[in-house]
Amino acid sequence: MENIDIIVILLFLITFLAVLSKKRNFPFAIILVLSGIVISLIPGLPTISLEPDIIFLIFLPPLLYGAAWNTSWHDFKAAIRPISLASIGLVFFTTGAVAIAAHLLIPGFTWPLAFLLGAIVSPPDAVAATSITKGLGLNPRLIAILEGESLVNDASGLIAYRYALTAITAGNFVFWQAGVNFLWVAAAGIAIGLVIGYITYFIQKKFFCDPVLEVTLTFLTPFASYLLAERFHVSGVLAVVTTGLFLSFRSTEIFSNESRIMAYSVWETVLFILNALVFILIGLQLRNVMKGISDYPLLTLVLYGLAISFVVIIVRFIWVFPASYLPRILSKRIRKKEQLDPRNLIIFGWAGMRGVVSMAAALAIPLTLTDGTAFPQRDLVIYLSFCVILSTLVLLGFSLKWVVRKLKIDPYSLVAEEYEIRTQVATTAINYIENNLGFTQEELLNNIKSKYEVRYNRLQKTDLPANYFGSGKTLAGNIFNEFTKLQLELLGVERNTIKDLHTTGKGNEEIIRKIERELDLEETRLQLEIYDA
Repeated sequence: MENIDIIVILLFLITFLAVLSKKRNFPFAIILVLSGIVISLIPGLPTISLEPDIIFLIFLPPLLYGAAWNTSWHDFKAAIRPISLASIGLVFFTTGAVAIAAHLLIPGFTWPLAFLLGAIVSPPDAVAATSITKGLGLNPRLIAILEGESLVNDASGLIAYRYALTAITAGNFVFWQAGVNFLWVAAAGIAIGLVIGYITYFIQKKFFCDPVLEVTLTFLTPFASYLLAERFHVSGVLAVVTTGLFLSFRSTEIFSNESRIMAYSVWETVLFILNALVFILIGLQLRNVMKGISDYPLLTLVLYGLAISFVVIIVRFIWVFPASYLPRILSKRIRKKEQLDPRNLIIFGWAGMRGVVSMAAALAIPLTLTDGTAFPQRDLVIYLSFCVILSTLVLLGFSLKWVVRKLKIDPYSLVAEEYEIRTQVATTAINYIENNLGFTQEELLNNIKSKYEVRYNRLQKTDLPANYFGSGKTLAGNIFNEFTKLQLELLGVERNTIKDLHTTGKGNEEIIRKIERELDLEETRLQLEIYDA
């Protein structure tokens, strides 16, 4: 009970720091890693550790599912080649490079341990990357590649992590078997993710009508996908990511407006707490970790941390340029279809921040081997993982804005595309009024039409369109209900337009989600206005 009290208090303090970070426009991911260091320095705090398997079960499914849910399937599919090269090729390249450096640099650091460290620190983190790049006006394709990479590379890194653990605990490792098994584990994980996604989609579309139950099912879905895949010893990570992408693409079909509002609020809160909890746990364990490596001189530990971090950072730049230019050299179609700005490659290399998934993987290292002996150099692996997270977040995160400014990259603005989508929505509604509501009472028709005409006209005159719901005279009784019901009917027209843009991939996903949320809130407000009498 005492430990729970401490965790709650630390969560409260980190939440307060998050408020300050928003006010000061300071990346919250950096706040988290610095909070972990501060927590480790507070005297008298207990050491709290969870079972390694529990750490993966608690943290991985919701974190990965949340990232997948906010990823556009159309953007993901359009950038599948660079995403695959980064999330598979770069992850294994980084794992190998870190393994070689760690094995050569650290005395007694075996190859399996070195590959384990490489697998832990190889995947960049989606939350860290998006939180730090937010507001920099980067090209949407670059953002899509960063987000897509962060989704799939967790699977690649954690599969390599499992193999390295097996090599350490079982003492054997056959390379060709691992390669074949990787294909099976990945394919089967994706298949299970699709099955769970379809079952959830069918249940929610056919049977669910209560927002609380819908959100509860949504919250439990990633755990079901992960546990089923792990039960069959295949990739739970890929299963969760696949389920998230499948259901996110169909979210307009299975959620009511109330469910969607509730789901986004619940998930934002859950993901915030989980991210904070990971770094609270590392903070509460870091003191013991440092005691476990106290035999090493402090200068040596600093050197190890800096060296491994340097390898992680530099390997990304070594990979990104050949991986981007070689496909263009080999394919005329790619050269014609895709524009390549070398400055974006520099930004991509600079955005390789590590975060919560790497930290969770480090904390999930078993305490003992199968024979009961202590896991070799576990504390050193955790320490080096934390050093990589700290250095990439602080060094790369703090300097990213400066790099963007020095490269003189013109900020990419979504305003023009937002105008187009909003204009299309308003025009569709006006056309519907003119073609289908001609027999409506004139007073109602003028009021309802003015709402969309004013919105359309304001789109042509302002930088950002304002929400305008008309200023006609107040109507009473059943006439007011008719007016409200007409607005709800037209909201359905707007929603169908957004749904078509989402389904066909003709609109920016961020804008579509933004307008969809506006429609959800407006629909909820109108439903509350209708008189029961």
